[in-house]
Parts: sequence; C-alpha cells; structure tokens
Amino acid sequence: MSSAAERARALLAGALETEPAALGADASIATLEAWDSLAHLRLIEALERALGKPLPPEAIVEIGSLADVTKILESA
Repeated sequence: MSSAAERARALLAGALETEPAALGADASIATLEAWDSLAHLRLIEALERALGKPLPPEAIVEIGSLADVTKILESA
C-alpha cells in the first residue's frame, strides 16, 4: 500500500471515528453508514490540514470513496 493510501485510510478513519483496519479498499459513502455529512466535513477539514491549503469546491463534492481521498493526496 502506498504512503498516500495509508494516509488516506488514516484520515478517513479519523473522520469516521473508527480504526483504519476497519476500512476496506472499497470503502465509500455507499458502503459506510458512518460516512454522513458530519463525517464528510471532518474528512474535508483533515484533508485541508494535511495539504496545508483549502480544497476547491468541485473537489469536495467529488469525494465519495477512499480511492478519491488517495487520489487527492497523491496529486498534492
């Protein structure tokens, strides 16, 4: 697993208030009941802190899976 994937898993786990090991590679809004609007806001805040800059609005609304979070971290 890449460093970006590990960071993404940790950030998402923190936002969902769960353990990183509990998140499968296919983790998404559709598969995780805990990924509600509040968890999404926590995830955005954690991503922006990790990147040191705000995310563009279009990126925020497109985040819907662990893979999306990983892509954002890889492109930073």
